[in-house]
Amino acid sequence: MPGRSVPPAPLAEWLEEGGPRQVGRVMALYGSPVPWWRVVRADGVLLPGHELEALGRYRAEGTPLKEASRAAEGHLPRLDMRRARWDGDERAEGHT
Repeated sequence: MPGRSVPPAPLAEWLEEGGPRQVGRVMALYGSPVPWWRVVRADGVLLPGHELEALGRYRAEGTPLKEASRAAEGHLPRLDMRRARWDGDERAEGHT
């Protein structure tokens, strides 16, 4: 199964607690031991300041990506959220 990702708002809704800002705060304070790169913006843009590390992890996990156009800032790909979005229903077996 390819890597999956989720924006902060649906993650907070799935957890039934807090909101996107609270998810962001927890990830900022405690994110290093968890798969922080899987919590992404809803448009699939890579996390500012962590783009290259996250991109390497996405590629290693087989997370679906959309190649950037030449007009895109930094020409970095973004996640294909239509294919990569985790909806909370399937188990992400083999992924931590």
